[in-house]
Amino acid sequence: MTDTQPDPNALPTAALIIIGNEILSGKTRDANLQFLADELGKLGIRLIEVRVIPDIEATIIATVNELRARVGYLFTTGGIGPTHDDITALSIANAFGRELILHPEAHERMKRGRFELNEARLKMAHVPDGATLIDNPMSPAPGFKIENVYVLAGIPSVARAMFGTLVSELSSGSTIHSANVDIFLPEGDIAKPLEKIAEDFPSLDVGSYPFSREGRFGANLVVRGTDSEQIAAAMERIVGAMIDLGGDDAVGTTG
Repeated sequence: MTDTQPDPNALPTAALIIIGNEILSGKTRDANLQFLADELGKLGIRLIEVRVIPDIEATIIATVNELRARVGYLFTTGGIGPTHDDITALSIANAFGRELILHPEAHERMKRGRFELNEARLKMAHVPDGATLIDNPMSPAPGFKIENVYVLAGIPSVARAMFGTLVSELSSGSTIHSANVDIFLPEGDIAKPLEKIAEDFPSLDVGSYPFSREGRFGANLVVRGTDSEQIAAAMERIVGAMIDLGGDDAVGTTG
């Protein structure tokens, strides 16, 4: 296999752009990242990057164009509502050099809604020329897809419903599995043995995430990958190494 050929065993990749001043200001807590990361992992699609950006057209354009060139799937959430600061559709149209058009099917869906189709709501029927609609089981207002960019609502329940309509068309890889264990030892003490285990299992991601709970410090050690037997073997090594360092009391809950 040459350097120019894709690795047939590589997992499909994805990135997520979370769009909204309200997220950056702290007024709204994002709930879409965890959901999408979990669901993509089940499909064997590796989420490799997440960006949180403001409602600024130039920033949206630059971020979309950068990430869509690097991943198989790019998802965006937020900014497709009826208000003046909902500029995602226009920004993505400009990122692709397309016109923002009134989509006939989206227009029909919006006309069937229970609210008056005023100018503000009609805005939600506009998508980049050439885009296809993403169904919205929660309301008539659709999302849309253009090439490998999937544009979802920011409201978590709506984003989840929209994503559910896409699952069948996403090319899946091997399911990504994970296992974890709580360790009540300082990270400085566990770093060396953990590094050795990670080196011995190069196909797995081995991570350490420190915590403080009820006055006890420790780390949640997580192993992720597509081979469940390798994950089990790595976790067995980790638990054994941690017991060697701190005894049975050093190892907490596994999952």
